[in-house]
Amino acid sequence: MSSRIRFAAAKDVFEAFPDLKQITAPPRDDVTPLDWARDLLNSRRPTDAVAFLAHVLPRRETVWWARQSVAALLGVGLEDEALKAADTWVRAPDEANRNAALAAAEAADQRSPTAWLAFAAAWSGGSMVGPDKPPMAAPASACARAACAAITMAAAQGEPLGLVGRIRACIEAGIRFAEGGEAKIALPQAQAAKPVAMSGRPK
Repeated sequence: MSSRIRFAAAKDVFEAFPDLKQITAPPRDDVTPLDWARDLLNSRRPTDAVAFLAHVLPRRETVWWARQSVAALLGVGLEDEALKAADTWVRAPDEANRNAALAAAEAADQRSPTAWLAFAAAWSGGSMVGPDKPPMAAPASACARAACAAITMAAAQGEPLGLVGRIRACIEAGIRFAEGGEAKIALPQAQAAKPVAMSGRPK
């Protein structure tokens, strides 16, 4: 399998995205990004692992991992317009589909994880506002932050004692995906959502 990440060390991720330090502290040692993601997952704040891994993956891969996570956690598929828009952008990441994802996100309930999934696709580059408005460049970390919000919001929708298990399932899938595998979410049996028809990786 071929790795999908471009960072050799976890500290390189913090250098590329300085505002990531607002969420979690960088490692003191020279560890790999995926080892640091595992360390964060086993820390007192496992959700920090979601934020970190969202910055580690390239933006298209981040959105796909978030899309797989949200779909599995909520049992939603392409009947959800915001998720559908994010899915379409991943499969064809052009400007028209990015703007369509922005429109879908703005039209959706902002309290919905799928709205933030669509924002992640929309803020992958270009302007954060629609083409009918003066351009506003998306910050470098905007895509990752929106993807993190989508995953953590979706994970929070369930039995509270199962939150860490749901976060763990998403992080483990993200790590496998970063290593070159599939982004398939293996939820604990008792927390598995309805099956959703989807392929395992962007094509």
